[in-house]
Amino acid sequence: MAPTYDVIVLGLGGMGSAAACRLAERGVRVLGLERFGPAHDQGSSHGGSRITRQSYFEDPAYVPLLLRAYELYDQVERDSGREIALLCGGMMVGRPECRTVAGAVRSARRWDLPHEMLDAAEIRRRFPAMTPRDDEVALYEARAGLLRPEAMVSAHLQLAAKAGAELRFHEPALHWEELPGGRGVRVRTGQNTYTAGQLVVCPGAWAPELLADLEVPIEVQRQVTYWFRPRGGIDAHLPERQPVYVWEQTGGVQVYGFPAIDGPDGGVKVAFFREGGAPCTPGDIERTVRPAEAEAMATAMRRIAPDLPDTFLRAVTCMYSTTPDEHFVIARHPAHPGTVSVACGFSGHGFKFTPVVGEILAELALDGTTAHPLGLFDPRRFTAPGAPGAAR
Repeated sequence: MAPTYDVIVLGLGGMGSAAACRLAERGVRVLGLERFGPAHDQGSSHGGSRITRQSYFEDPAYVPLLLRAYELYDQVERDSGREIALLCGGMMVGRPECRTVAGAVRSARRWDLPHEMLDAAEIRRRFPAMTPRDDEVALYEARAGLLRPEAMVSAHLQLAAKAGAELRFHEPALHWEELPGGRGVRVRTGQNTYTAGQLVVCPGAWAPELLADLEVPIEVQRQVTYWFRPRGGIDAHLPERQPVYVWEQTGGVQVYGFPAIDGPDGGVKVAFFREGGAPCTPGDIERTVRPAEAEAMATAMRRIAPDLPDTFLRAVTCMYSTTPDEHFVIARHPAHPGTVSVACGFSGHGFKFTPVVGEILAELALDGTTAHPLGLFDPRRFTAPGAPGAAR
């Protein structure tokens, strides 16, 4: 007889590990399945750091989820004993009318979030490593900062296991299906077949494979993050002197960066946000980073932080799973509303929501609903007649 659980979670990266944690803490029998090892570097939840911020330029509708996520950062740190967040401040930089700045201002004002507006001279004074043009400004948010993704995933896995979840690594799901009459789900792997009353699917870049019937046109894109050693050392880039930032340049190109958090030899991490993201699949992504890619990054950084790209240290690839409108998909599966919940299409800006997405998924699976606002994330927005980006 197939082993039976209350809930099976497919994928134990950022969102799946959080879902397994919240489900297990509610006392149900949880099975988590992951194709790689714990806190691996083959998907989207790695790379040492992720920006977190509340004055959200993407849409003010995200802010309530961010406020809850911040509460859960503290809880996860207390419960696991791991440091996952460093709130060193953050800037959204560019011309006042650009999306990065104007959108952040809109969210800050809509939700009355503490923030400061800095002109170019004030940016240079407070953060001497930065060299904005005279017509650039910044929204500065003291509560912004960074998360350590591997530590976050590991903390959620630790807490899930402590609460009784059965976590199986190196065991990818090959197929899942709803049982006749909506009486649960069946999941087949290379090792076994399992059944459960509920299924939670957090597939990351494997969404096109595992959620084909969701009919969401997700494009998986190769992205690269880079580490450089600044000229003269890292002192000007330490967290007490340098915030995280997203900087919109000419033509809408965004670059983002972090303070130096990995010691004198660890360098400083920077990247383009979505720029040059070549379509790929998890099976054919090019993991080698070419010298021309590193030089393009260095060229962009010389304009805003001239001392930073002195010596290229290394680069790491990851994958964005991007929807046409760059908003998430978090919902009950429209074709299996009684048994399957999904979280995918995080479009390169989802990791900061990890703990609250886990909470939402646990509520959807066990209660059938959630009080968190999910209207922006309904997958049916892509399949309604005439919907932009609708699957054909």
